[in-house]
Amino acid sequence: MSHSIEVRVGEQKQYAIYTGANLWDELVSFFSAHYSEQKIFIAIDAQVRSLHGRQVEQQCRRYFNTSQVFEIPEGESSKSMEKWQKLMDQMLESGVERGTPLLAVGGGVTGDLAGFTAASALRGIPLVHLPTSLLAMVDSSIGGKTGINHTAGKNLIGAFYQPDAVFADIGFLETLDRREWIGGLAEMLKYAAISDPGMFDELEQAVSDGFNPSDRWLSLIRKSAKIKANIVQQDVHEAGVRAYLNFGHTFGHALEKHLGYGNISHGEAVFTGMLAAVYYSERQGSPVDMSRFKAFKPLYEIAVPSNKEIPALVHAMKSDKKVKDEVIRLILLEKWGVPCITECENIGLLHESWEAAFNVLR
Repeated sequence: MSHSIEVRVGEQKQYAIYTGANLWDELVSFFSAHYSEQKIFIAIDAQVRSLHGRQVEQQCRRYFNTSQVFEIPEGESSKSMEKWQKLMDQMLESGVERGTPLLAVGGGVTGDLAGFTAASALRGIPLVHLPTSLLAMVDSSIGGKTGINHTAGKNLIGAFYQPDAVFADIGFLETLDRREWIGGLAEMLKYAAISDPGMFDELEQAVSDGFNPSDRWLSLIRKSAKIKANIVQQDVHEAGVRAYLNFGHTFGHALEKHLGYGNISHGEAVFTGMLAAVYYSERQGSPVDMSRFKAFKPLYEIAVPSNKEIPALVHAMKSDKKVKDEVIRLILLEKWGVPCITECENIGLLHESWEAAFNVLR
């Protein structure tokens, strides 16, 4: 039986995040209640298709007369203008209509690419997320951020476009590899840091139990999704408190850009970025320190850059889309569970924060 979290976005849009195991009946019922049975488009990660594609198509054909599948190559390189254009061309050539739903099946890359395509095809077609990674279940499928990368930086092209529903079925996590679990864990640690410090101990226990789709992990997925949903409802377009969700990300995105997208996972980069942000917060007088992340550090085997590369990382931070008037804006912590937005005027402390994070990880 699923558990639903309602997301209300402004006056016009409301949708649910369904979490649980074996959600196929709920998914098909949702389809029949909202869409014509004529056709569905399915954008699916290539690896996910090899593992689950047949079942996804079979379930869709329980209601739709036809389903057309578009395979998305795995990896961050698929979040590109080239792949967006290819997916758009395929959909337009296949007779997409304004009522034709697009089902995004995969992790954050597939969801972001498919979401941006849904937002821009015919100025908007229905979008449903079926996230298959831990990171997508707790973060990227929720809140309507869609987009692709540019050589100038990550996620610089995109749109805010809300889905009609999200179905987070933990059955998909049975085939998730360890690195993907650890990537999703980083986002859950973010929620612990900015909203619910009690989750640190729960996450430590879940990790000690092992990476498998257990009731403990399901409970933590629901807590994480609820935290994100609550923040998104307050601030749809990231004009204020939604920026708190970027804790660790200004550092992390710079690291991804510097090392090359795909050479470090998003979760690994965010974990590094959170260490740096906690150090910066502590130096600003906040009662936090990096030891809270100590239990999780052995999971993140990151080949960190040398300290000589820190100036290049600081330069990369200046191209982040959250920069305003050329001033780097950081999400820091006043204390655990209380984030704040800070304009970074101390570049020396920024260098020091990178170095401190790297020292922890070496």
